Amino acid sequence: MTGKYIERPTYKREKMPPETRPLLERLHWVHLILLSTTPLVALYGVLTTSLMLKTLAWGVAYYMFAGFGITAGYHRLWAHTAYSASYPLQVFLAFAGSAAVQGSIFWWARDHRVHHRYTDTPQDPYDAIQGFWHSHMGWMLVKKDRRRLGYADTSDLKTDPLIRWQHKYYPLLVLTLGVAIPTSIAGFGWGDWRGGFFYATVLRMVVLHHATFCINSLAHTIGRQTYDDAQTARDSWVTALVTMGEGYHNFHHQFPNDYRNAIRFYQYDPTKWFIRTMSSLGLAYDLKTFPSNEIEKGFIQMRMQELERKRVKLSFGTPVSKLPVFTEAEFLEGVKKNHKQWMVVEGYVYDVASFINDHPGGKALIRGGIGKDMTEAFNGGVYQHHNSARNLMNTSLRIGVLQRL
Repeated sequence: MTGKYIERPTYKREKMPPETRPLLERLHWVHLILLSTTPLVALYGVLTTSLMLKTLAWGVAYYMFAGFGITAGYHRLWAHTAYSASYPLQVFLAFAGSAAVQGSIFWWARDHRVHHRYTDTPQDPYDAIQGFWHSHMGWMLVKKDRRRLGYADTSDLKTDPLIRWQHKYYPLLVLTLGVAIPTSIAGFGWGDWRGGFFYATVLRMVVLHHATFCINSLAHTIGRQTYDDAQTARDSWVTALVTMGEGYHNFHHQFPNDYRNAIRFYQYDPTKWFIRTMSSLGLAYDLKTFPSNEIEKGFIQMRMQELERKRVKLSFGTPVSKLPVFTEAEFLEGVKKNHKQWMVVEGYVYDVASFINDHPGGKALIRGGIGKDMTEAFNGGVYQHHNSARNLMNTSLRIGVLQRL
């Protein structure tokens, strides 16, 4: 019998989306290891290494350098194109951002653009609706299916030679700018190798990580919704202090291509001041600002909403449409026969019995108006009464409407 070769069907294994895989496969191990071990290393260093004043100053200076790389570079320049930078400034900010160890420009700006386009939705990479922990750092610890996240145009980032170069050599730049330089400067400069590593490198990195993470978490949790309440973004001076000026986040979400986060002179925004300084030196230009009329319009609209929410909780007395109507005869009968302490002001009947003893103008004046139309006297004939008097009368004393023939 001649055998025949029967070809077995082949089945292509579909790639499972990260959300459906077992937990261990879903974890983003690089992020998990980096974000969990560096705080422990920093804590060990703080407990075992004395802090030299020079190292402290160097660590703070390098923190500001790396911080501006994120806030002025990754965020306002590349994610939002809120201003334009000369090539030397772009290189400076690309190096500074690498020292922050928060991913490449492309990776950071891409996710941030998606965040703005799909804020507070499942398509937002760091959706605040899923909780503080998720928006702070939880979103980085697990792999996500990019197809389930929102889309934002990144064609400008993909075609930028500097961004492509930084993305390609990012691991090397991190080792050089994030670790080697801050450690070796303290080591070669004043012999503090341990301090340079634990304070100027690791602790600086950890603090800057969580300061930046607060833009996604704290800035969507505490503060005031100054310009709009449709999203969770909020303005807070506390968050501004933590994030080098990125805390006026409600403003930022409303006007994302404005190079400023803070527009009031008393608000803390060192990133804005850095960009202005670069502009004065000719290194930055085309600083974008949103029309002030529209900014103030949003501010006023929110204040009106706040006032309306307070207004509806106040008592303004019985609505006019529900007040009883008295004829002149009924009004006079009530005063003369039933001894009511009634008077008329601007067509409304008021029972002033409970107010006679409290009348600022004296008992005699108010008693003299009982049974009469005191409109002229109320509006300046005797005294020009304030709004407080009108509000009190309409809330507590108004009992009806006078029907005139």
